[in-house]
Order: sequence, then structure tokens, then C-alpha cells
Amino acid sequence: MNKILLVEPAYKNKYPPLGLMKISTLHKQRGDEVHFVKGLDKTIRSQLWDRIYITTMFSFHWLETIKTIKYYEFSVRDPRNLFIGGPMATLMADEIQKETGFKPIKGLLNEKGKLKLPGDHRVDSMIPDYSVLDEIKYKYPASNAYFAYMTRGCVRKCPFCAVPKIEPTYVGYIPLKKQIQMINEKYGEKRDLLLLDNNVLASPKFNQIIDELKEIGFQKDAKLNSSLRNVDFNQGIDLRLLTKAKMKRLAELSIYPLRIAFDYIALKDEYIEKIEWATEHGFRRLSNYILYNYEDTPEDFYERLRINVELNERLGTQIYSFPMKYIPVTNKDRSFVGNHWTPKYLRSIQCVLQATHGVVSPRREFFKAAFGKNIREFKKLLIMPAHYIIYREHHKDNGTAEWNDLLSSLTPIQRKDFLKIVVENRFDDTMQSKFNKVNFLLEHYKKSKPNHLSDPS
Repeated sequence: MNKILLVEPAYKNKYPPLGLMKISTLHKQRGDEVHFVKGLDKTIRSQLWDRIYITTMFSFHWLETIKTIKYYEFSVRDPRNLFIGGPMATLMADEIQKETGFKPIKGLLNEKGKLKLPGDHRVDSMIPDYSVLDEIKYKYPASNAYFAYMTRGCVRKCPFCAVPKIEPTYVGYIPLKKQIQMINEKYGEKRDLLLLDNNVLASPKFNQIIDELKEIGFQKDAKLNSSLRNVDFNQGIDLRLLTKAKMKRLAELSIYPLRIAFDYIALKDEYIEKIEWATEHGFRRLSNYILYNYEDTPEDFYERLRINVELNERLGTQIYSFPMKYIPVTNKDRSFVGNHWTPKYLRSIQCVLQATHGVVSPRREFFKAAFGKNIREFKKLLIMPAHYIIYREHHKDNGTAEWNDLLSSLTPIQRKDFLKIVVENRFDDTMQSKFNKVNFLLEHYKKSKPNHLSDPS
């Protein structure tokens, strides 16, 4: 019996590491002893393990991931048996190897030899070992659910997306019924089903997928022990491939919520049409990914959010928008700034979302309060001091009002100089203007709770 250690770095994530869970299944079938740890653990580190598997996720978790690899590198008996896999490992294999000395595994575990074990080509199709999740204190927000794929890859080659590199070959159908039966027998029934497919609508067996989902218990209004069951196509569906016939079939499932991405303002008309189709087929609760900081402008971003508010009022829907900040798939931190954005603009959006927990409510009153009642107000919000955005109610009668009066009093030349400084989002003593009034205005950015200030002019 070999001692196997599965490691996930200590970053926050919503879903458990499916790859590690499937590797656990392989090793337990071989009679091995398997342990799962999240983050750094002195007791685990002090032991010697026959094999260590470390998963990776997003590139901006670079520092945490590298720290984790180096922390456990001497805990394996033979360094050839420390394996690194996952999205970041696939996208940044050379850089990880240069930094740690270990050569990562690229792509899916569906080829012979990647893990140097008999049957390792079957790992990706194995059922996950849900029992390992009980070994850690960390609780993933998504729980009581099956985690699965019914397709792999995507027919699109969107330049902002990592899927074409991680899953380059589109697989149009992966049977699920037997997997669910095996999970039920071994770990008990789960209430919900979370499908991680990147483009299920592209499948030539789309109708078969719908039929199978209904057969395994996720038909419309399905229940488990008196609780409604939900199936969630978590990565969203491709509105460009959505037809009325496919919408009708989706409506046969207990989908909650229906997720449709709205990545570009150029898709406005098509997006509105597909939301209308959704309401015609009974969907009222929808979720919406809004990509920003890519090729869009702040005005585009605001307009897409506003469109959702209007659709909610006109159609009686509840579309909850989830703004997703674009970061290149190999960036080692979150600092990337798109061509039409600035560090201050991005910080301001972050402040708004911090107050709303990352979700944009479907109600107009909420939207107006959070983002402004029009583009002009939104653009003013983008340059507002961060603490005035986060604690708007607290500051509205003192700091914010005074800041607004000062801003309005600037001459065009002063305003231009002010904006040149503010957009960089660096408010220290080196950020000075030749205009006293601008410097006075900048004081609002340097204090969390400014004292009463008087006009210097």
C-alpha cells in the first residue's frame, strides 16, 4: 500500500478539485492510502509520501501555488513522483518548471502514461471520490451536488478564454447516467447537478443530453426528499448557438438559474431576443456573466447592466449580473488593465462589487444606487474616492458632497490635470499637481474619513 497525498493550494474557490478527486478514485482502486489537504500543513509536510499530486487553478494564484509546491517538495520519497496538474499547470508549464524544477502535466488525464500508472488514461472519466472532502475544514460554497461534464472543450476559440488550450478537442457527449448511479451507490444521492461544460449547445447530441438529464431525475420541477432539484450549466450557455428548439428543450429541465453570458455590447440585439425566448418558455430566474476590462469600454459595461434592468422590468425576470474582470490567462496577478480602462476605474468597480458581494441586483433602485442613474453619473463614480463608494451612506452628507462641489468647480485645465493623476490610482505624496485646488481635492483620496475641508481658492 502506497501513501498518496492530494494537495490543493489555500486559495478560495467555489468548487472542489475534481481532478484530485478522480485521482483519489484511481489510487483507492489500487488499494492505496489517500489523504487530501488544502493549503500548508506542518504535520502533513513532516511525513513522507510515495506520491504527491498538487492541483492548480488560475494563473493569478501564482504566488500561493508556487509556495505550496515548494512547501511539499521534500515530502515525497522520490521527486519524480510529485505531480502538478490543472489549468495553470497546462498554461504555464515552462514557467512552473523553471520556478520549481518540477515538470507539470498538461491537459486532461485521458492519455496513457501521464501519471505513470496502469489505467491512468481512464482518470478523467472516473467518478470523483467525494469522501476526501470530509478530510478538510474548508467548506466549498457549492455543496450537496454532483459535479460532472457531459461534453468537453468548446467549438469557439475566444482569445480571452483558456479552454481551447486546456481542452483543445471538443467532445460532444459524455454519458452521465452510469456515473450518477455509481455515485449514489457509494456516496449517496445528491440534490443538485452542477455541469461544468463549456459549450453544451454545440453538442450534436444535445437532445440526447437533455433526455439523459431527465432520466436521471432532473426534469422540470423535480424533487429529492421534498426539496426542489436544480441542474446548473455553470459556465453559461452560448447565446449564438441558442435556437428556439433548444430553448424549448432546456425548459424541460429543472434549470436554476439559466446562465447566459453577455460578453460584448455588439451582441445586444441577439442577447435581448434570447432572454425574451427564455421568458416565453417559463424561465424567470437568470444569471448573467458580464465580461469587462477586455475590449469593452466602461460605457459598454454600464450599458449591458442597464439592459438587464430594463429587461427585468419589461419581462418580469430576475436577471442577476455577475461582472467578470478579464485577466490574461497567464498573468501572475490581477493587475492587468484593459485598453479602455484605468487602474482607478477598475478599483471603483471593485469597490461597488465589494458592497454588493459581486452580484448586480435585478432591481432598478439598486442599480441606480450602485452604478448611477445614467452614464454621466457612472463616469463620475469611477473617479470617486474608494471609501466614498464603499461607505456611500456614511459619507454622502460630508466628504462626498464636498468632493463633488470641488470637482464641479475645477476649470477644464484643472480637471484634465486632476484626471491624469486620479486614473493611476496612486494617492501618495508623489502625486502632486501644480494647481492648489487639485491638490486639495486629492486629499480626499488619502484619508479614509476626511476631516471637514474648506475651499482653498
